Amino acid sequence: MKRVNFKLHKQAKPPRGETSRGSNAAARRKDFLRSMCFLGPSVLGVIVFFVVPFIVVIYYSLVTNGTSPSFAGLDNFVSLLKNGAFQLAAGNTLKFSAVAVPLAVILPIVLALMLEARIPLKSQFRTFFLSPIMVPVASVVLIWQVIFNYNGTLNAFLSNFGVDKIDWLKSDLSLWVVTVLFLWKNLGYNMILFMSGLANIPRELLEVADVEGASPWYSFFAIKMRYLSPTILFVAILSMINSFKVFREVYLLTGDHPPEGVYMLQHYMNNMFNSMDYQKLSSAAIIIALFMIVLIAILFKVEDRFGKDVEG
Repeated sequence: MKRVNFKLHKQAKPPRGETSRGSNAAARRKDFLRSMCFLGPSVLGVIVFFVVPFIVVIYYSLVTNGTSPSFAGLDNFVSLLKNGAFQLAAGNTLKFSAVAVPLAVILPIVLALMLEARIPLKSQFRTFFLSPIMVPVASVVLIWQVIFNYNGTLNAFLSNFGVDKIDWLKSDLSLWVVTVLFLWKNLGYNMILFMSGLANIPRELLEVADVEGASPWYSFFAIKMRYLSPTILFVAILSMINSFKVFREVYLLTGDHPPEGVYMLQHYMNNMFNSMDYQKLSSAAIIIALFMIVLIAILFKVEDRFGKDVEG
Protein backbone atom coordinates (compact mmCIF):
# COMPACT_ATOMS: atom_id res chain seq x y z
CA MET A 1 0.00 0.00 0.00
CA LYS A 2 1.42 3.27 -1.06
CA ARG A 3 1.93 5.97 1.54
CA VAL A 4 0.48 9.24 0.54
CA ASN A 5 2.30 12.33 1.84
CA PHE A 6 0.09 15.29 2.43
CA LYS A 7 1.96 18.55 2.49
CA LEU A 8 0.45 21.32 4.54
CA HIS A 9 0.68 24.52 2.69
CA LYS A 10 1.13 27.46 5.02
CA GLN A 11 -0.54 30.72 4.17
CA ALA A 12 1.94 33.14 2.70
CA LYS A 13 2.92 35.91 5.13
CA PRO A 14 3.07 39.49 3.91
CA PRO A 15 6.42 41.18 3.91
CA ARG A 16 7.52 42.59 7.24
CA GLY A 17 7.46 46.18 5.98
CA GLU A 18 3.81 45.97 4.90
CA THR A 19 2.82 44.53 8.31
CA SER A 20 4.50 47.35 10.20
CA ARG A 21 2.95 49.97 7.93
CA GLY A 22 -0.51 48.50 8.44
CA SER A 23 -0.12 48.38 12.21
CA ASN A 24 1.18 51.95 12.26
CA ALA A 25 -1.77 53.15 10.22
CA ALA A 26 -4.19 51.38 12.54
CA ALA A 27 -2.46 52.86 15.58
CA ARG A 28 -2.65 56.32 14.04
CA ARG A 29 -6.36 55.88 13.36
CA LYS A 30 -6.92 54.80 16.95
CA ASP A 31 -4.92 57.77 18.25
CA PHE A 32 -6.89 60.13 16.02
CA LEU A 33 -10.23 58.73 17.16
CA ARG A 34 -9.12 58.84 20.77
CA SER A 35 -7.96 62.45 20.46
CA MET A 36 -11.21 63.43 18.75
CA CYS A 37 -13.14 61.95 21.67
CA PHE A 38 -11.26 64.26 24.01
CA LEU A 39 -11.23 67.31 21.71
CA GLY A 40 -14.76 66.85 20.39
CA PRO A 41 -16.61 68.71 23.18
CA SER A 42 -14.16 71.62 23.08
CA VAL A 43 -14.27 71.86 19.28
CA LEU A 44 -18.06 71.68 19.34
CA GLY A 45 -18.19 74.41 21.97
CA VAL A 46 -15.89 76.68 19.95
CA ILE A 47 -17.98 76.15 16.81
CA VAL A 48 -21.31 76.76 18.57
CA PHE A 49 -20.31 79.69 20.75
CA PHE A 50 -17.61 81.41 18.64
CA VAL A 51 -17.58 80.40 14.97
CA VAL A 52 -21.34 80.38 14.38
CA PRO A 53 -21.97 83.72 16.17
CA PHE A 54 -19.08 85.27 14.22
CA ILE A 55 -20.66 84.12 10.94
CA VAL A 56 -24.03 85.50 12.08
CA VAL A 57 -22.40 88.86 12.89
CA ILE A 58 -20.84 89.01 9.42
CA TYR A 59 -24.21 88.12 7.88
CA TYR A 60 -26.08 90.89 9.73
CA SER A 61 -23.42 93.44 8.81
CA LEU A 62 -23.91 92.75 5.10
CA VAL A 63 -27.72 92.72 4.85
CA THR A 64 -30.44 95.33 5.18
CA ASN A 65 -32.89 95.48 8.03
CA GLY A 66 -36.43 94.21 7.57
CA THR A 67 -38.51 91.09 7.21
CA SER A 68 -36.92 90.27 3.86
CA PRO A 69 -33.26 91.30 4.18
CA SER A 70 -31.23 91.88 1.04
CA PHE A 71 -27.52 92.24 0.40
CA ALA A 72 -26.32 95.71 1.39
CA GLY A 73 -22.61 95.44 0.76
CA LEU A 74 -20.67 98.04 2.75
CA ASP A 75 -23.64 100.40 3.20
CA ASN A 76 -24.02 99.43 6.87
CA PHE A 77 -20.38 100.29 7.55
CA VAL A 78 -20.63 103.63 5.74
CA SER A 79 -23.80 104.50 7.65
CA LEU A 80 -22.15 103.51 10.93
CA LEU A 81 -19.06 105.66 10.35
CA LYS A 82 -21.32 108.66 9.63
CA ASN A 83 -23.37 108.10 12.78
CA GLY A 84 -22.79 110.85 15.36
CA ALA A 85 -23.34 108.59 18.38
CA PHE A 86 -20.80 106.08 17.08
CA GLN A 87 -18.26 108.83 16.40
CA LEU A 88 -18.70 110.15 19.95
CA ALA A 89 -18.38 106.70 21.49
CA ALA A 90 -15.37 105.76 19.37
CA GLY A 91 -13.64 109.08 20.08
CA ASN A 92 -14.15 108.76 23.85
CA THR A 93 -12.98 105.15 23.86
CA LEU A 94 -9.86 105.98 21.83
CA LYS A 95 -9.03 108.95 24.08
CA PHE A 96 -9.51 106.83 27.18
CA SER A 97 -7.38 103.98 25.81
CA ALA A 98 -4.67 106.37 24.61
CA VAL A 99 -4.29 107.67 28.18
CA ALA A 100 -5.12 104.64 30.31
CA VAL A 101 -3.19 101.91 28.46
CA PRO A 102 0.27 103.60 28.52
CA LEU A 103 -0.24 104.52 32.17
CA ALA A 104 -1.33 100.95 32.92
CA VAL A 105 2.04 99.80 31.50
CA ILE A 106 4.40 102.50 32.79
CA LEU A 107 3.12 102.86 36.37
CA PRO A 108 3.27 99.11 37.17
CA ILE A 109 6.88 99.02 35.91
CA VAL A 110 7.74 101.86 38.31
CA LEU A 111 5.94 100.11 41.18
CA ALA A 112 7.66 96.79 40.42
CA LEU A 113 11.08 98.50 40.40
CA MET A 114 10.26 100.16 43.73
CA LEU A 115 9.28 96.83 45.27
CA GLU A 116 12.42 95.22 43.86
CA ALA A 117 14.51 97.77 45.76
CA ARG A 118 14.87 97.83 49.53
CA ILE A 119 12.26 100.29 50.70
CA PRO A 120 10.52 100.50 54.07
CA LEU A 121 6.98 99.17 54.48
CA LYS A 122 7.32 97.05 51.33
CA SER A 123 4.66 94.54 52.44
CA GLN A 124 2.11 97.27 53.21
CA PHE A 125 2.90 98.97 49.92
CA ARG A 126 2.31 95.74 48.00
CA THR A 127 -0.93 95.03 49.87
CA PHE A 128 -2.27 98.49 49.11
CA PHE A 129 -2.00 97.97 45.36
CA LEU A 130 -3.15 94.35 45.41
CA SER A 131 -6.27 94.97 47.49
CA PRO A 132 -8.39 96.30 44.54
CA ILE A 133 -8.03 92.90 42.85
CA MET A 134 -9.87 91.24 45.73
CA VAL A 135 -12.57 93.93 46.05
CA PRO A 136 -15.68 93.60 43.82
CA VAL A 137 -16.13 96.29 41.19
CA ALA A 138 -19.42 97.46 42.70
CA SER A 139 -17.69 98.17 46.02
CA VAL A 140 -14.88 100.06 44.27
CA VAL A 141 -17.41 102.15 42.34
CA LEU A 142 -19.24 102.90 45.59
CA ILE A 143 -16.00 104.30 47.03
CA TRP A 144 -15.52 106.41 43.88
CA GLN A 145 -19.05 107.77 44.17
CA VAL A 146 -18.41 108.78 47.78
CA ILE A 147 -15.20 110.55 46.75
CA PHE A 148 -16.24 112.22 43.47
CA ASN A 149 -19.90 112.96 44.15
CA TYR A 150 -21.00 116.60 44.03
CA ASN A 151 -21.35 116.53 47.82
CA GLY A 152 -18.56 114.00 48.18
CA THR A 153 -15.32 113.82 50.10
CA LEU A 154 -13.11 115.46 47.48
CA ASN A 155 -15.31 118.54 47.12
CA ALA A 156 -15.54 118.81 50.90
CA PHE A 157 -11.75 118.73 51.12
CA LEU A 158 -11.25 121.26 48.32
CA SER A 159 -13.80 123.62 49.85
CA ASN A 160 -11.37 124.16 52.72
CA PHE A 161 -9.10 125.89 50.20
CA GLY A 162 -11.86 128.01 48.67
CA VAL A 163 -12.38 125.81 45.60
CA ASP A 164 -15.95 125.69 44.28
CA LYS A 165 -17.73 122.37 44.10
CA ILE A 166 -17.31 120.38 40.89
CA ASP A 167 -19.71 117.74 39.62
CA TRP A 168 -16.86 115.39 38.73
CA LEU A 169 -19.00 112.70 37.16
CA LYS A 170 -20.84 115.11 34.82
CA SER A 171 -18.07 117.53 33.94
CA ASP A 172 -15.29 117.38 31.36
CA LEU A 173 -13.17 115.71 34.04
CA SER A 174 -15.39 112.61 34.14
CA LEU A 175 -13.10 110.74 31.74
CA TRP A 176 -10.17 111.31 34.11
CA VAL A 177 -12.24 109.99 37.02
CA VAL A 178 -12.87 106.78 35.06
CA THR A 179 -9.17 106.63 34.13
CA VAL A 180 -8.11 106.82 37.78
CA LEU A 181 -10.64 104.11 38.65
CA PHE A 182 -9.37 101.90 35.82
CA LEU A 183 -5.75 102.33 36.89
CA TRP A 184 -6.42 101.71 40.57
CA LYS A 185 -8.30 98.52 39.70
CA ASN A 186 -5.63 97.14 37.34
CA LEU A 187 -2.27 98.41 38.63
CA GLY A 188 -1.84 95.63 41.20
CA TYR A 189 -2.24 92.75 38.74
CA ASN A 190 0.06 94.38 36.18
CA MET A 191 2.60 95.08 38.92
CA ILE A 192 2.71 91.37 39.83
CA LEU A 193 3.35 90.49 36.17
CA PHE A 194 6.28 92.91 35.96
CA MET A 195 7.69 91.70 39.28
CA SER A 196 7.67 88.18 37.83
CA GLY A 197 9.40 89.45 34.67
CA LEU A 198 12.08 91.24 36.68
CA ALA A 199 12.73 88.09 38.69
CA ASN A 200 13.48 86.16 35.47
CA ILE A 201 16.22 88.55 34.31
CA PRO A 202 19.65 86.84 34.60
CA ARG A 203 21.45 88.36 37.59
CA GLU A 204 24.81 87.70 35.90
CA LEU A 205 24.09 90.33 33.22
CA LEU A 206 23.25 92.96 35.81
CA GLU A 207 26.36 92.10 37.82
CA VAL A 208 28.58 92.33 34.74
CA ALA A 209 27.03 95.68 33.80
CA ASP A 210 27.66 96.93 37.34
CA VAL A 211 31.28 95.74 37.28
CA GLU A 212 31.82 97.39 33.89
CA GLY A 213 30.62 100.68 35.33
CA ALA A 214 27.30 100.88 33.50
CA SER A 215 24.91 103.49 34.85
CA PRO A 216 21.56 102.42 36.37
CA TRP A 217 19.75 104.02 33.43
CA TYR A 218 21.80 102.03 30.92
CA SER A 219 21.19 98.78 32.83
CA PHE A 220 17.48 99.52 32.91
CA PHE A 221 17.00 100.34 29.22
CA ALA A 222 19.64 98.01 27.73
CA ILE A 223 18.99 94.94 29.89
CA LYS A 224 15.83 95.08 31.97
CA MET A 225 13.57 96.64 29.36
CA ARG A 226 14.68 94.17 26.70
CA TYR A 227 13.98 91.19 28.93
CA LEU A 228 10.68 92.74 29.98
CA SER A 229 9.50 93.22 26.39
CA PRO A 230 7.30 90.05 26.33
CA THR A 231 5.71 91.10 29.62
CA ILE A 232 5.19 94.63 28.32
CA LEU A 233 3.48 93.22 25.22
CA PHE A 234 1.19 91.00 27.30
CA VAL A 235 0.29 93.79 29.75
CA ALA A 236 -0.34 96.25 26.89
CA ILE A 237 -2.70 93.84 25.10
CA LEU A 238 -4.48 92.93 28.33
CA SER A 239 -4.87 96.59 29.34
CA MET A 240 -6.10 97.55 25.87
CA ILE A 241 -8.76 94.83 25.96
CA ASN A 242 -9.81 95.91 29.47
CA SER A 243 -9.98 99.55 28.36
CA PHE A 244 -12.53 98.59 25.71
CA LYS A 245 -14.56 96.83 28.43
CA VAL A 246 -14.74 99.75 30.86
CA PHE A 247 -18.52 99.92 30.33
CA ARG A 248 -19.21 98.14 33.64
CA GLU A 249 -17.48 100.78 35.76
CA VAL A 250 -19.03 103.69 33.85
CA TYR A 251 -22.48 102.13 34.05
CA LEU A 252 -22.23 101.70 37.81
CA LEU A 253 -20.95 105.26 38.18
CA THR A 254 -23.38 107.14 35.92
CA GLY A 255 -26.30 104.79 35.18
CA ASP A 256 -28.08 104.12 31.88
CA HIS A 257 -27.46 107.58 30.38
CA PRO A 258 -23.86 108.66 31.02
CA PRO A 259 -22.55 112.15 30.21
CA GLU A 260 -21.14 112.63 26.73
CA GLY A 261 -17.59 112.64 28.09
CA VAL A 262 -17.81 108.99 29.19
CA TYR A 263 -20.13 107.62 26.49
CA MET A 264 -18.12 104.57 25.37
CA LEU A 265 -18.38 102.10 22.52
CA GLN A 266 -20.03 99.50 24.71
CA HIS A 267 -22.74 102.04 25.61
CA TYR A 268 -23.42 102.51 21.91
CA MET A 269 -23.49 98.78 21.24
CA ASN A 270 -25.73 98.19 24.24
CA ASN A 271 -28.16 100.81 22.93
CA MET A 272 -28.14 99.24 19.46
CA PHE A 273 -28.91 95.87 21.03
CA ASN A 274 -31.81 97.30 23.03
CA SER A 275 -33.22 98.94 19.90
CA MET A 276 -32.65 95.67 17.94
CA ASP A 277 -30.55 97.45 15.32
CA TYR A 278 -28.43 94.39 14.62
CA GLN A 279 -26.96 95.83 11.44
CA LYS A 280 -25.18 98.69 13.23
CA LEU A 281 -24.34 96.46 16.16
CA SER A 282 -22.70 93.86 13.94
CA SER A 283 -20.89 96.46 11.84
CA ALA A 284 -19.51 98.11 14.99
CA ALA A 285 -18.34 94.74 16.32
CA ILE A 286 -16.47 93.95 13.09
CA ILE A 287 -14.82 97.40 12.97
CA ILE A 288 -13.67 97.05 16.59
CA ALA A 289 -12.37 93.53 15.93
CA LEU A 290 -10.40 94.67 12.87
CA PHE A 291 -8.98 97.63 14.77
CA MET A 292 -7.88 95.39 17.63
CA ILE A 293 -6.30 92.86 15.25
CA VAL A 294 -4.29 95.54 13.45
CA LEU A 295 -3.17 97.16 16.72
CA ILE A 296 -2.16 93.84 18.29
CA ALA A 297 -0.26 92.90 15.13
CA ILE A 298 1.68 96.18 15.35
CA LEU A 299 2.47 95.51 19.02
CA PHE A 300 3.74 92.02 18.18
CA LYS A 301 5.91 93.45 15.39
CA VAL A 302 7.41 96.08 17.69
CA GLU A 303 8.07 93.53 20.44
CA ASP A 304 9.65 91.10 17.97
CA ARG A 305 12.03 93.78 16.72
CA PHE A 306 12.83 95.15 20.18
CA GLY A 307 13.31 91.89 22.08
CA LYS A 308 14.50 89.39 19.49
CA ASP A 309 18.15 89.65 20.55
CA VAL A 310 17.40 88.34 24.06
CA GLU A 311 15.45 85.24 22.97
CA GLY A 312 16.97 81.87 23.58
